[in-house]
Amino acid sequence: MPGIEAYEGTSVFYSVRKMDNFRDKRLLIVGGGDSALDWTLNLQPIARRVTLMHRRDQFRAAPDSVNKMHALVAEGKIDLKLGQVTSLAGEAGQLTLATLQARQGRPLHHRVRRHAAVLRAHDEARPGRRLGITLEDELIPVETASFETNIPGIFAIGDINTYPGKLKLILCGFHEGALMAQKAYHYVYPDKRLVFQYTTSSTSLQKKLGVR
Repeated sequence: MPGIEAYEGTSVFYSVRKMDNFRDKRLLIVGGGDSALDWTLNLQPIARRVTLMHRRDQFRAAPDSVNKMHALVAEGKIDLKLGQVTSLAGEAGQLTLATLQARQGRPLHHRVRRHAAVLRAHDEARPGRRLGITLEDELIPVETASFETNIPGIFAIGDINTYPGKLKLILCGFHEGALMAQKAYHYVYPDKRLVFQYTTSSTSLQKKLGVR
């Protein structure tokens, strides 16, 4: 999004570290996954007004969260817009205008008066763009032998990556992390052989963990 850097940390945020920071603010939450829906549901009771924007009417979040969000929309407690934010405008890091490109029709101007913030739940991969990492629909494609990106030595595991058959489960994240660590070890110690050990049989690991 052009010019977004000028508002990062003051009006544009990529995470919610302290919910009370968003109390009584007008929030535009961009995304359609679990983070976006969680923010929407948790911040709605304390925010002045919440608008959720997603590029399509299908969401990747848990079905229960999606149902609760639609119920709030039906009750008039939050707004739902389909499209994308194309530009931001304001002064001294404070937003005054967000331009929204609806899925159909002309661009919409979402005017911001005071106490506003944009939460971009799907820009976790943004720093990767600066490094030249390939992105695919705001996610990072990886090969599944080591979960390495298109740049050797840079890896992506968890919800931020994508590959055929991807499942966003914690168990899968552990699997990805284990394979990534094997490949990363050889980058860090190219001349050392990796000795694979198990906590059930390795006395040295048991001693380190204090389970002997």
